[in-house]
Amino acid sequence: MFPITNGTSQQTIKTRMPNPSLQVTADHKLKQQEAPVYAPKKGEVLLHIKTTGVCGSDIHFWKTGRIGSLVVEGDCILGHEAAGIVLQCGEGVTNLKPGDRVAVEPGVPCGSCFLCMDGRYNLCEDVQFAGVYPYHGTIQRYKTHPAKWCHKLPPNVSFAEGALLEPLSVVMHGIKSAGLSLGRGAVICGAGPIGLLALTAARASGAHPLVITDLEPQRLTFAKKFVPTAVTYQVDRNLDAQSNAKKIRELFDYANVGEYGAPETVLECTGVESSVITAAYTARRGGTVMVIGVGREIMNNMPFMHLSLAEINLKFINRYRDTWPAGLQCLAGGILDLKPLVSHNFTLEKALDALHTCADLSNGSIKVQIIDEVVNVL
Repeated sequence: MFPITNGTSQQTIKTRMPNPSLQVTADHKLKQQEAPVYAPKKGEVLLHIKTTGVCGSDIHFWKTGRIGSLVVEGDCILGHEAAGIVLQCGEGVTNLKPGDRVAVEPGVPCGSCFLCMDGRYNLCEDVQFAGVYPYHGTIQRYKTHPAKWCHKLPPNVSFAEGALLEPLSVVMHGIKSAGLSLGRGAVICGAGPIGLLALTAARASGAHPLVITDLEPQRLTFAKKFVPTAVTYQVDRNLDAQSNAKKIRELFDYANVGEYGAPETVLECTGVESSVITAAYTARRGGTVMVIGVGREIMNNMPFMHLSLAEINLKFINRYRDTWPAGLQCLAGGILDLKPLVSHNFTLEKALDALHTCADLSNGSIKVQIIDEVVNVL
């Protein structure tokens, strides 16, 4: 391994193995292409990415080229749900050493704006987020990342579980912000990966009873196996939001316990407008709807006066902050078992197939992960 000058301020490194990557283009295409390997700068580490989970946002960037104001304007390596091994440490790195197993927190904030100074670094406008143009992501063999944002994995936590810390962090931030209560009812809208993580985290948090909704019966079947104490509800496409909400409320024995027993918290994990509206009608008066899912840039049909008259708190989150340590404790301590969520594995060389599998809901995929099992990569 030795440095090579590439005509920029960054040095590249020649490695024993190639560095295949999966990139999205500005014209909504995917391509597999070898990427340069960079030497770690001051405060950085060079990682061998062992596992990357495919996220719905990766599919959004591929299919639509944007998520809100985040636009794919050029080639960008996808991926941000990752775990790997430290290969090399840059100058000044003291918290990690070669051989350490780590989970990657993909967002690197500026550290100096008023939001960063206030600890709300997830709202930093200058965040450099892996896999969001122009910042390359983790679907590649080698990647540099600031050591500060790499979290050591306990010995009993696998790379696959480490990669699940990123979506788990989204859910943890949502649950904390929503104020989920012990012994209070909650509804989770959507039985995709985020919804299933929300379901098991809500159960671990003591919320009860729990109802999870989805359009697809096979996803609800999985949810019931994953958290047997949960009640499932298949959303009826022939009913409007209010009518579906009424049926969901009936699952909380509404006829006998009344408004007080209606779900206090709704965790909306789809970002779909009709589901957000259903969530608004489902929450009890004075309750909270926490929108975790990513949706359309503008939604015009929110039931404003219902939300207003019932004083329902409609809340939102952007990613997460200070969740990795707590998430690692949940995994290492056996509070959460996320291993059943991984339904498909693909090698790094087959990353393109992983994206296509994740995008096709008919195959029953839950969490698709890309793994790199090669060793001695330097």
